[in-house]
Amino acid sequence: MAEILVLYYSRHGSVASMARWVARGVEEVSGMHARIRTVPQVSAVCEATADEIPEEGPPYVSHDDLRECAGLALGSPTRFGNMSASLKYFLDSTSSLWLSGVMVGKPAGVFTSTSSMHGGQESTLLSMMLPLLHHGMVIVGLPYTETDLIHTTTGGTPYGASHVSGMDGKQPFSNEEKNLCRALGRRLAEMALRLG
Repeated sequence: MAEILVLYYSRHGSVASMARWVARGVEEVSGMHARIRTVPQVSAVCEATADEIPEEGPPYVSHDDLRECAGLALGSPTRFGNMSASLKYFLDSTSSLWLSGVMVGKPAGVFTSTSSMHGGQESTLLSMMLPLLHHGMVIVGLPYTETDLIHTTTGGTPYGASHVSGMDGKQPFSNEEKNLCRALGRRLAEMALRLG
């Protein structure tokens, strides 16, 4: 069974919830499985060493997860219109994969969560695409045939799935946000089958 790697960083839980919705979409496609992974938090003071296995949630990602996947869904909260430092730190460690070309031709999509409607969702999604393009991945977005894009008054962009979590991080997911996360997972899985 081919796998889509759903890799994310989440501080308050919204992006982790999105990862589960994306994974659900992946597994709606026959013959496809989702492998959910996360990255450890980066220390602001000095390089910290995290336990090999997190206390809760999915395991930390390894370079082998990237080598083995048929496609990648990458998720991060927005940090001033950009991806989180923790996710960027991991991506910066993938030079050996870039040199070997192991990610070339695999489909990739992105997702994010912000506390406000205009909190930088689209710029964050675009910033997450840049290293994926350098790896030679095929970017998969959300077309307007996903009619939830037209009707949403919460999250959702053609660049990838998104969620507006509210200033307290507790705003529930709208039906459109859930549907668009699942649609991103399905599209990645279907594209991986076509490209594989």
